[in-house]
Amino acid sequence: MKTTITAKKMQIPQNFTEYAEERIDTRLSKFFGDDADAKIVMAEVKNQIELELTVKYNSIIFRAERSAEDKSVALDDAIDKIIRQIRKNKTKVEKKLKDTAFKDAFAEPVDEIADYEVIKRKKFKMRPMDVDEAILQMNMLDHEFYMFTNADTGEINVVYKRDDGNYAVLEPDTQ
Repeated sequence: MKTTITAKKMQIPQNFTEYAEERIDTRLSKFFGDDADAKIVMAEVKNQIELELTVKYNSIIFRAERSAEDKSVALDDAIDKIIRQIRKNKTKVEKKLKDTAFKDAFAEPVDEIADYEVIKRKKFKMRPMDVDEAILQMNMLDHEFYMFTNADTGEINVVYKRDDGNYAVLEPDTQ
């Protein structure tokens, strides 16, 4: 598994790089093949390490964010969260992960069986607008996200409010 570590406004000690690569390899390699990419982004905010771990494999993306006083603890918590995500969605993701990913990975029974049911479908007309107008519409509706046709590109986009209070836009990758 290829691991990339990026730090914002802080230095990454060499021993942490080795620790992170070893932990990711030993804890996550049983789920993912060698061509998986793990990306760690760290930043120090108010004596806390904010760590974001993203693992990409076969068009599946797993992501976890954790904060802790120690970067090793934050990394271990993020890895645990990704394992919980895999476990919760076991039947859905095992087809895309390695064939042997779930043979012995979980000896104990899974308590959380995730059954999803679509309870509502909604159709609505979307008129072209820019990102600023979409954010305004989302805030006026008091929604967490808003889907719109981007006036600049003509494509369907989604704008959403992040946990940190900022906004983000999801755009399709047409490559």
